[in-house]
Amino acid sequence: MRRIVPPMSLKAKLEAVVYAAEEPVTLAQLAAIFAAEVSPGLTEIPAEPATEQIALEGLAPEAVAEDASAGTAPAGEDGSAGSVKAEGSEGDEKKIARQRDRQVRQVLQQVMDELIAEYANSERGMEIREIAGGFRMATKPEYHDAVRGFVKNLKPPMKLSLQALETLAVIAYKQPVTAPEVSEIRGVDSGGVLGSLVGRKLITTAGRKPVIGRPILYKTTKEFLLRFGLKDVNDLPSMEEFEKMAGELAESEAEGEVQDAGNLVADDAATDAQVSAEAEQIAQEPTADQTAEEAPAEPQAEHQL
Repeated sequence: MRRIVPPMSLKAKLEAVVYAAEEPVTLAQLAAIFAAEVSPGLTEIPAEPATEQIALEGLAPEAVAEDASAGTAPAGEDGSAGSVKAEGSEGDEKKIARQRDRQVRQVLQQVMDELIAEYANSERGMEIREIAGGFRMATKPEYHDAVRGFVKNLKPPMKLSLQALETLAVIAYKQPVTAPEVSEIRGVDSGGVLGSLVGRKLITTAGRKPVIGRPILYKTTKEFLLRFGLKDVNDLPSMEEFEKMAGELAESEAEGEVQDAGNLVADDAATDAQVSAEAEQIAQEPTADQTAEEAPAEPQAEHQL
């Protein structure tokens, strides 16, 4: 017996797309995918009524007829009136298409809002968040300790030093900001750290400041929002939260340095032991001179008189 698969709802499809996407999915992307599915359920958009001629009270019938004849422009030999009409109908079609796209996005936004509410009010460890202008799956903040314990056992895809994190925080809170201003706030030269952050696409240039020397301005990028799970820069944590995060990073770096030092000592001890063993083996092997001395002397040939 063939199994009948019920049709998947639009909400389930949106959930699947958001889960499978590596980057936040925007409403424009969702509208391009599900426009054909959403459009049949939308109300028809009425066309704009044609301009009607209204007879003004107190005017003679001849005046009304003259106004009507004057309002109707005769088509020239090149069909200019027909082209104007065609352009008008084309403009109406574009306007209707824009309105239809707006309606599709409104429907999708409503469904996404329902999904976000369902994830927020359930016992799930996941939620759907608006990040960098789109929708993305993320873990709930109350379960971050469990996730952090798991992630510590993995090799992080991007590791920022405490200096890089401080520089990034200054740019995030003060952007757009110049390199001298960042260095002044931190109290140390930040030129090398800025180059590293630009290379990792966490910050980018934002023009030049209109002052003497016209120094380069820096700002955060979309990659920064993706890495830190932020909707926009207004979702940045407070300075107290940032200091706590920086302290945790410094502790993890110290633990990593201790572990690396322990591994280095163990490697050095193993290397020394191997070298000692090789030296002892070489010392026990007889030399060429010792081999010649221990070998029995060959009998000398007798001299014939």
